[in-house]
Amino acid sequence: MQTHAAKRVEILIEAPMQDRLTEALTRAGARGFTVLPALGGAGRSGSWSRDGQPGRTGMVAVVCLIRPESLDGALEAAFALVARHIGLVNVADVQVIRPDIV
Repeated sequence: MQTHAAKRVEILIEAPMQDRLTEALTRAGARGFTVLPALGGAGRSGSWSRDGQPGRTGMVAVVCLIRPESLDGALEAAFALVARHIGLVNVADVQVIRPDIV
């Protein structure tokens, strides 16, 4: 089966920033994304948990697959938001079967 190169960008960010992030990614060339709740974790600031936090507080993970040529624009858009807030951005090389989705 033929596969096609893509980039998987995952951004962990505070939930209230989700809409601004997904709009910025879309403007930068991302054709779609998935938003997942982040239930807890640990980092340089210590452990955290979503338990007991009201409303849209906490963190979400926004995952998108993009064409390699769109990576720089997507990272610039994501980092413009993450740099001022709690967050993490990571990128991985992936192979997709349906190139029309990226």
